[in-house]
Amino acid sequence: MYFLLKFVVYAFVVGVVASLTIEERDEANWGGDNASSDTSITNFTIEFEDEVVKDLLYRINNRRKLTPPLKDSAFTYGFNSDQLPDWMNYWANTYNFAERVQYLNQYTHYKTYVQGLGIHFLRVTPEVSSDVEVVPLLLLHGWPGSVREFYDAIPLLTAVSSDRDFAVEVIAPSLPGFGFSDATSIQGLGATEMATVFKNFMKQLGYNQFYVQGGDWGGFIGSMIATLYPDVVLGYHTNFAIAISPLSFATWFAGAVSPSLVADTSVQDRLYPLLTTLPWMMRETGYLHLQSTKPDTLGPAMESPTGMLSYILQLFSMSSRRENVDKTDGGLDLFTKEQLLDNLMIYWITNSFTTSSRLYAETFNTRNLLEGIWATPTSVPTWTAHTKHEMIYMSPAMLKSKFTNLINSTIFDDYGHFFAFEQPDEYSNEVLNAISAFRDYRAKSDTCQLI
Repeated sequence: MYFLLKFVVYAFVVGVVASLTIEERDEANWGGDNASSDTSITNFTIEFEDEVVKDLLYRINNRRKLTPPLKDSAFTYGFNSDQLPDWMNYWANTYNFAERVQYLNQYTHYKTYVQGLGIHFLRVTPEVSSDVEVVPLLLLHGWPGSVREFYDAIPLLTAVSSDRDFAVEVIAPSLPGFGFSDATSIQGLGATEMATVFKNFMKQLGYNQFYVQGGDWGGFIGSMIATLYPDVVLGYHTNFAIAISPLSFATWFAGAVSPSLVADTSVQDRLYPLLTTLPWMMRETGYLHLQSTKPDTLGPAMESPTGMLSYILQLFSMSSRRENVDKTDGGLDLFTKEQLLDNLMIYWITNSFTTSSRLYAETFNTRNLLEGIWATPTSVPTWTAHTKHEMIYMSPAMLKSKFTNLINSTIFDDYGHFFAFEQPDEYSNEVLNAISAFRDYRAKSDTCQLI
């Protein structure tokens, strides 16, 4: 109920940009004055330019003295400032910029223009024998993540196995306004509009049908591709399954009286009691309110590397484990410093904090509320994964009003919001199982139609 109420409030606070028809979505040019009609695909290389690194080090080494935290406050007030000197010194003195940029370039990067915007992406294609089919998987990240989340999972996803008659080609773009993809200069590019951009992006790469996987905003955008273009999505997998509809949230609310009607006993504590879950969401989602209303005011504060690190890493802490708020180090040892700083560098060198944050304001608004696409059912075969420590859990009873062809919901007894980043082995196995199930489902459906 909290998210539904928040969504409705934002819709009347954050603008009234007109809705687009399906045809207008395809014809929209988001490049503005810098738009390009060039649809060729070119190689792209990530660079940590010397001047950018020099400027970053100056800002780190000449930072102001920090306000000390309150006694025994851990992460309850946000990122504990006693932890920041260690992080900043590591970033300046131990993080090896030359090695890390080489690491980031281990995969071949590309860029192409779609609807006037330059879209950056990774494309990793396995080498297979003639009897193995290569299937395309559109892999979508979220905020404050990046394509870096998938680096350890890509070799697992694209591995060729004798147990499967298919292999996966991974196509992982940076969202518009994130990292190395262009940001628009025009209002209105929200999650539903990005769904069209990526449908057209895949078509431009030669795929009229493909699988989609996403978490966080990638999950929202993937859901919108499945809703707007069900004929192009062979199967939709998400580790952040959300159905923003009155019926879904009414079901959740009704479960407060009889939880067994909504969720299995083993996962009821992820939903109830509401007096525990809702206050936690309210306390930990302040960033969502800021970015849904005033992203351009928040952005300049992130000109400080100390500020950007504390803001973004606090969100990694919060969304990985709820109990991290009570840990002095925020429980960030779930990840390596290199993992988190690589991701942070992508935001820093591209100056994309503000443009990426605008996605919240461009999505939580009247246009999306009135269009009702969030609540529109889709029959695309869907498989959901639910980690134990995800920020919000929705049971099949809550999801089926949106995803009418929900093939499976995998319940994990561990892990958090950044599933691919934290557990690439489990994540990859889960996604491959889902693709196998989608293929089996389609094969059976085709057989039934022939009969």
